[in-house]
Amino acid sequence: MTIRVVIADDQVLVRAGFSVLVNAATDMEVVAEAGTGPDAVAAGRRHLPDVILMDIRMPTMDGIEATRQLLDDPATKSIRSLILTTFDLDSYVFGALKAGASGFLLKDTPPELLLAGIRTVAAGDALLAPSVTRRLIRDFVNRPAAVPRALPSLLDPLTEREREILVHVASGRSNGDIAGRLHISVATVKTHVSRLLTKLDAHDRAQLVVIAYETGLIQPSSQARPVFDSPAGDGACDRLDL
Repeated sequence: MTIRVVIADDQVLVRAGFSVLVNAATDMEVVAEAGTGPDAVAAGRRHLPDVILMDIRMPTMDGIEATRQLLDDPATKSIRSLILTTFDLDSYVFGALKAGASGFLLKDTPPELLLAGIRTVAAGDALLAPSVTRRLIRDFVNRPAAVPRALPSLLDPLTEREREILVHVASGRSNGDIAGRLHISVATVKTHVSRLLTKLDAHDRAQLVVIAYETGLIQPSSQARPVFDSPAGDGACDRLDL
């Protein structure tokens, strides 16, 4: 299946470079380009791509708001947004994840990893640039108390087992790891994760992690290992197993 891609960036040369790279891949094609946030939203609604490569800083509307508008719309909610930026700033990571983005990469990511990132998010997984993952959860839970967080009551519809699964998801464990710890099948874990996505109205597994921390289900003092850590080290994109 060919992965249909929209490229949204306010710099013409950047769009052109990404278009050449994507179109050179045998399993991808660029269906549209956009130079502003509103144009990105319009392109998403018109072409319904599998993935949008979304710049953050664009005229009129930034890429995070464009992502939010697309993913809040039932007609375009299935689009996967892969955020690209030159700025390694945590506030962008949080904003992108809360808006529903499935990926976050820096523009200096090697071409082969960018293409791999497109394939990853198109397949329904989530990924983040290794350079931002180490601090993500640590900084997230240490944000000032004045920053709005999700209410714990958001978790009320969950069963005890679903809460348990959510804790493991937010601890960065794969479905296989969770299955082994709870002595259940991987298929059962996937079923629970799917129910979590539905009950919490989460776009993907990355948003489940945000919800777990915002509602206080996971506390800053938790000894869980950092979420999104990649065994491959700095040379690969961190991937969340759905």
